[in-house]
Amino acid sequence: MLILAARAALSLAQAAPAAPLDLQIPEVAGTVADPTCGGNPALASRAFCVATTQAAMQAVADQYDAAFQSQGWLAASGEANLTVYVRRKEGGGCTAFQLLAFADPNRPAAPGAPGYFALATIPGDICAASTAPSGAQ
Repeated sequence: MLILAARAALSLAQAAPAAPLDLQIPEVAGTVADPTCGGNPALASRAFCVATTQAAMQAVADQYDAAFQSQGWLAASGEANLTVYVRRKEGGGCTAFQLLAFADPNRPAAPGAPGYFALATIPGDICAASTAPSGAQ
């Protein structure tokens, strides 16, 4: 089951608000848009969120993953509850977004308890080559 403490939700701190990029967020059965992001105003100001039950989270994540892959997004990186998707831009570089799964850490985990997904852009070009700081060896 995908559950994440609120502090991990802060990994979206650099994300932009609303639905990411030209991403088409599919309607997935058993989910509903949640403009409050589970009562987390800081996250709600930067992400598009949906709510479901904790029991449904893995199935919802799988449906999102299949939909995003069909749109040309690649799951480039991830942890237990966070996946970074990237897509090459015409002319070079990449656009990217994050899909974060989380639950309210102040409520007990239970199949019928709410679970959430937050989607947010990653600003800039994550495929751009980084340069070593001056003086690095």
